[in-house]
Amino acid sequence: MSETLILGIETSCDETAAAVVADGNKMHSNIIASQIDDHCKFGGVVPEIASRKHLEIINDVMAQALAEAGITFADLSAIAVTHGPGLVGALLVGVNAAKTLAYALDKPLVAVNHIFSHVAANFLVHDIEFPAVCLVVSGGHTSLLYMTSRFDAVLLGATRDDAAGEAFDKVARVLGLGYPGGPAVDRVARDGDPAAFAFPRAFSGQDEVFNFSFSGLKSAVINTLHNLRQKNEDVNTADVAASFQHAVVEILVEKTRAAARAKQAQTVLLAGGVAANSLLRRRLAQALEQDGRRLLYPPMELCTDNAAMVAAAGYDLFKRQKFAGLDLNATPVLDINRHLSY
Repeated sequence: MSETLILGIETSCDETAAAVVADGNKMHSNIIASQIDDHCKFGGVVPEIASRKHLEIINDVMAQALAEAGITFADLSAIAVTHGPGLVGALLVGVNAAKTLAYALDKPLVAVNHIFSHVAANFLVHDIEFPAVCLVVSGGHTSLLYMTSRFDAVLLGATRDDAAGEAFDKVARVLGLGYPGGPAVDRVARDGDPAAFAFPRAFSGQDEVFNFSFSGLKSAVINTLHNLRQKNEDVNTADVAASFQHAVVEILVEKTRAAARAKQAQTVLLAGGVAANSLLRRRLAQALEQDGRRLLYPPMELCTDNAAMVAAAGYDLFKRQKFAGLDLNATPVLDINRHLSY
């Protein structure tokens, strides 16, 4: 029986990526061209630069993905592409590349939600028992999902303001740690005292039990640093980083644990760029183990944006013949429930 080969394309932010995945779980290639060096001098992603860089290299990245997989365009079963959420100019590069291929090759086009593709990174490395709760934490998104299959997900809660990854980046910037902020804070925090500063935690009331808010925490860190500097007092960067990270992780762990209990899910998935955070992995695993539950997460290279996860998510849409038309457009703001809309 021949394999179902999906070409995944990802250009939602500052990684230009293409991958070939067979049957939704076997990677034949996963090419990622990072733009970190282009953006670090600015302390964050510059959308115009990101878009232009995608344009420059998207064809080469796709060619590398096919070459590494040892196939040609004719061997593909479908083209899957991230169409949102993300930076509109960056998304348009991938969407237009995918539509061009689908039209020229007469192959089905599959529109993938970026948030759900992070979830699907777990499908590439784990056999998952459903139902499951999934925490998606990245630079632009913090969401809790309840899943009854690879394909069926219900949004339980999401961030009301800053995402966890966005807060990491902003705190790293004011601490002078550079970009990307998440890995920098994680690294520096290992030498700090997490109890040095009592930063606030937003857990909200009963109606908001699965929603997140990190804006107040981020502002508290910035205000603390401003006050210390105004008084010409020394700033222990490691202590600030450790106290901030501890607060973020505590919120994420408690809400995810509560969701797993409420849904009686024995499996919890972790996904997204912040899923690479060492403290979050450790604390969440410990908390779930106390409840008799297990935590699964992808390897580091599948936590950040990549195209293998796009192809994995696209496979399930392909099998259900959820195809997009050639009028597909970039959707910079896209709800997780739109994943099944095509």
